[in-house]
Amino acid sequence: MNIVILVGSMRKGGNTDLLATAFADGARKHHTVEIVSVADYQVNPCIGCNTCFEREGHQCCQKDDMQVIYEKLKIADVIVVASPVYFYGISAQLKAMIDRLHTPMRNEFQTKKLALLLVGAASLPDLFDPIIKQYEMVLRFFRLEDGGMVLVRGAKEKGDVSQEALQEAYRLGETM
Repeated sequence: MNIVILVGSMRKGGNTDLLATAFADGARKHHTVEIVSVADYQVNPCIGCNTCFEREGHQCCQKDDMQVIYEKLKIADVIVVASPVYFYGISAQLKAMIDRLHTPMRNEFQTKKLALLLVGAASLPDLFDPIIKQYEMVLRFFRLEDGGMVLVRGAKEKGDVSQEALQEAYRLGETM
């Protein structure tokens, strides 16, 4: 399978990167994996013009790096969303990328499965609830299989993500 991991952290080598890399290392045993980091691409937010619904090939009117990301997602069997949690949501940069999937082009994607990797500094028991709800709605709407989740609380500083969490991400990658 082709697996694309969308990493929503602008902080290279941070906790989200570590978790995504551990997942990728496990998944690479049997699959092709590409990590797409928001730190490496310039993606503007969706402006809601809906011209993609009328354009040939459903191309967005914005000329930015999202065109490259669309091509990667078209061939992904599995998409993994990896994000730090800021104020009970995914990062703004990752949200912009996901919002740009409001296009009929997504109907051409071969994606069958979605997985979620989240890292938050807080230790609140319900820290991830808003994101999980949105994730579940996306699974239902697009009829995607849930590939699983790794949820890490209490990881504020670079490297705070525990070895247990990294192992959990690695094992989840192996199960893809």
